[in-house]
Amino acid sequence: MKRYFLLLLLAVFATPHSQAQSACSTYYPLEDGASLQYTNYDRKGKEDGQINYNVTNVESSGDNVSATMMMEMVDKKGNTYTSDYEIACDGNVVKIDFKSLMNEQMLSQMGDVEMDISGTDVELPNSLSVGQELPDANMELKMKMGGAINMNTNVETINRKVEKQESITTPAGTFDCYVIYSETKTKMMMANKTFPSRTWLAKGIGMVKQESYNKNGKLMGSMVLTQYTK
Repeated sequence: MKRYFLLLLLAVFATPHSQAQSACSTYYPLEDGASLQYTNYDRKGKEDGQINYNVTNVESSGDNVSATMMMEMVDKKGNTYTSDYEIACDGNVVKIDFKSLMNEQMLSQMGDVEMDISGTDVELPNSLSVGQELPDANMELKMKMGGAINMNTNVETINRKVEKQESITTPAGTFDCYVIYSETKTKMMMANKTFPSRTWLAKGIGMVKQESYNKNGKLMGSMVLTQYTK
């Protein structure tokens, strides 16, 4: 469960982006029925599962658009984990509702647990430029598991910055991308870890590639767009 929880958080904080039919969002897929498939690779380049995203429940009101992102994670053993969360656009910035990250299925897998969630929404401006600094994000999860057992988890996404523009090729095609660097800091029980990462974003498609590194900057794994439909 702990490994699944970490994978879920990392996947969400590197959530895919795509051009919507609405002018509200440049990068998030706020189009009902949009589907993206990513293949995960380990540090040696071997396949390590897949993540599938589907967009549902798109609603518009003026310049505001909201949608539900359905996420299915399949590990290399074939085990499947699902989750969904809410995203919204106000015409200038797209936000992920941090509270919706802990959905009912996630809670049911943890058993009889009391949870308290606080934090700030993940934001991505519609307009990006090289050298631009992006807002930090934070989520704090406090869990009471019965008796005297408590577990607090804090996830921060910091030092977000648009590094450069770069063209890359994946099985889904060749894309001109912005490269965004960020660091995800997790504090869980007595363990503190920092995961630097880079994300390649293409207008009209979204997240094309994501790489995560250890504290020494060595590649730990990657996620590459392999299919996209809308």
